[in-house]
Amino acid sequence: MRSTLFLISLALSSAGCSEPQEFGDRIGASQTPSPTVSARMETPGAAPVSRTEQTERYEYQWSYPAAAAAIPALAAKLDAMGARSLATLKEEADRDYETSRGESWEPRPHSALTKWAVVANLPGFLSLSSQVATYGGGAHGNYTKTSLVWDKRAARAIDGVELFASPVALNRALGPALCDALNAQRAARRGEPVDPETTEWPNNCPSITEATVLVGSSNGETFDRIGIYFGPYVAGPYAEGDYELNFPVTGAVLDAVKPEYADAFSIRR
Repeated sequence: MRSTLFLISLALSSAGCSEPQEFGDRIGASQTPSPTVSARMETPGAAPVSRTEQTERYEYQWSYPAAAAAIPALAAKLDAMGARSLATLKEEADRDYETSRGESWEPRPHSALTKWAVVANLPGFLSLSSQVATYGGGAHGNYTKTSLVWDKRAARAIDGVELFASPVALNRALGPALCDALNAQRAARRGEPVDPETTEWPNNCPSITEATVLVGSSNGETFDRIGIYFGPYVAGPYAEGDYELNFPVTGAVLDAVKPEYADAFSIRR
């Protein structure tokens, strides 16, 4: 059952749900970095990292690609994040099993499965996404995607949305295209159009504050693609799955980028 929990969670997603690598491909992932001075801070020939741990109470998986493993400071950060994830999983699983002693219900094995993948590898930045699936013993598990952008020159990690002046600024830059793209996917799944004027869930248009923002590249030099990911429950009921929307960087999007990151972006031609 444990190994299938992750697959069950993903199966409950929409047909559009994909592995992080596939998502990266769709928004223009670049696997090969261009030569840069920051390369001297990287470890040549680094291998992907994958850690698993399985007991009667839980199953844990944490992996990240060679491009991340090649940057010692980033690898250390991901290792620390993985350790915290495992500690939380153990604590929650133990609590569940201890609480069940003498009760009429049987606890179920918990799981926390995370796979990081490259979205774009640029001279100054490494954009990653993670596919996360968790199960805490309830009716069903949950899943999501997260973003991490490593600034190679500053040697620090930020969330994809932090490259922009604010989520509101990015929302405004994408304009009606965001809601139009979401409603087109909703209509295809639901078999009926969505009223664009509604303000009530599950037909309203969520804000980017509720989304994961991923930045991709089609040229290997700059970010020129934006991915907006809404997880389960955000844009529709759980059974409807998650939503992934892809947009080119336009002049309006470029204007929403923080000045210190402007050189990392270009308009998609």
